[in-house]
Amino acid sequence: MDYLTREFGLNNHIFLTRCTSLLVLCSSFGLTSCQHQDGSAKAAAPQDSKAVQFTAVAEAPIEEQLQLSAKIQADPARSFRVFPPASGKVIGIEVKPGDIVTKGERVATIESADAGSAQSDLAKAQIEADRTQRAAERQKVLLDHGAVAEKDYSDAKAAADSAQAELSRARRHIEVLGIDTQRASDLIPLVSPGRGVVLTVGAASGEFSKSLDNADPLLTIADLSTIWIVGDVFEKDIEKVQRGTRVTVTVDAFPDKTWKGQIDSVSGALDPATRTLKVRVSLQNPGDKLKPEMFAAIYVDVGHHTAIVVPSSAVIHEGQSTVVFVENNGKPEQTNVVVGQSIDGKIEIKSGLAKGQKVAENGAELLTGGASQP
Repeated sequence: MDYLTREFGLNNHIFLTRCTSLLVLCSSFGLTSCQHQDGSAKAAAPQDSKAVQFTAVAEAPIEEQLQLSAKIQADPARSFRVFPPASGKVIGIEVKPGDIVTKGERVATIESADAGSAQSDLAKAQIEADRTQRAAERQKVLLDHGAVAEKDYSDAKAAADSAQAELSRARRHIEVLGIDTQRASDLIPLVSPGRGVVLTVGAASGEFSKSLDNADPLLTIADLSTIWIVGDVFEKDIEKVQRGTRVTVTVDAFPDKTWKGQIDSVSGALDPATRTLKVRVSLQNPGDKLKPEMFAAIYVDVGHHTAIVVPSSAVIHEGQSTVVFVENNGKPEQTNVVVGQSIDGKIEIKSGLAKGQKVAENGAELLTGGASQP
């Protein structure tokens, strides 16, 4: 029993000693951790305050612009719709959309019986012209010797002139068809009327073409070195748009580029479907970068006004709201604002701020969710 008591007392002493040491270590560790966390928080505060910079709200002149939805179109005066000059079968289309062609370059070939008929007509007209010319010359000789009446010579001369007219017509027909008169052939080549880009191809090899009776051309070619920007103006804005007004054009395909121009024309009647007027701006198009049917926008300068502006970095979009952080007694306070135009890295504030207030500029996003609500 004494042995057990002594043993128990010894073990109890050891146990208490170890527990005391463990409590001391835990207390020391906890104190150190708390001090470390507190020190980190104290260090982070000045770091955050340095990261967020406030700038004073200022007023600046804002250009008022009217934005018109627009599309790019090819200049009709520089566009070519290629129809076959005669009915026949399409033998081959030698270009595809996007190809650049030059004036006189062959773009398609058709096989037509009209080609053979035209060559036959030319040969007959040539024979008749030669025959009547010789007859007229003989009548002239006889008239000079008094062997025939002047009426006979006049009739022969009229017949020769008529034959020459028919020969000219036959030659012109051959030229229109584009047929080589040096060899007989039923093939008619179709050539490009000018330099341009192939926009559409409306036929394929083997199809039968009905010449000018076709509603659609075999090919459409356009010179895109100059293009049109065609926009829509609503009735309420008609007075703001006039011929000669300077404009800025943007294209969705090239968001970082702008083009300067002026309004060349304003249509004389409203479109009954859209209740808008059409305005046209002509632009040079080096390299044919701008393509027909691209979406564009026309910005018309219609004046200016003075408004409060802030750096773009100060404005934060949160769901359906737009907010800035205003300095209030040394603390950031979230404020809802209504924004307007964006100009050169700044945003117009229509309401929500007053001149002289300070807003968070750099690092404003760090305050989201941590600032006091207005």
